[in-house]
Amino acid sequence: MSHLKLTTHSPQETQDLGYHIGKLVMPGDIILLVGNLGTGKTCLTQGIARGLGIKEYAVSPSFMLVRELYGRLPLYHMDFYRLDKIEEIMELGVDEYLYGNGICVIEWAEKGLSELPEEHLLIQISYLPDDGRSFRLQPRGKRYRDFITQLKVSLDRQQNRNKTC
Repeated sequence: MSHLKLTTHSPQETQDLGYHIGKLVMPGDIILLVGNLGTGKTCLTQGIARGLGIKEYAVSPSFMLVRELYGRLPLYHMDFYRLDKIEEIMELGVDEYLYGNGICVIEWAEKGLSELPEEHLLIQISYLPDDGRSFRLQPRGKRYRDFITQLKVSLDRQQNRNKTC
């Protein structure tokens, strides 16, 4: 599957999408989030944290650059918003997070794409009319193509459960 397009119509639906992602991630996964200010990057990350069983509330790490949260797997929540140069990103020592045993979710990832691993899941988020959000999930590498297939199955199951309730 080359990509997956999804739509949400509320912050709760965005968090639910993140929850499904969080249930499927594995150690070493890298999720890159791209989108304008206020599109829902942190909201999606909150859902991912919930899917990982993290009890702590995930807030944007804009002023800290990296927040570590712990659940089924460690979540390394990064935010490149305040960084202007690729060199700044690499000086942060992100390698130890990217190649560790946790999950990396990076907001404003477009600022460091050239320095980040080639294999990752890129999620582009856009505004839709009436407060909706469009998500384009682009897998880079076999692991993430398989991930997209698993996510689609998980979301289809949830949709079928909701129809029967």
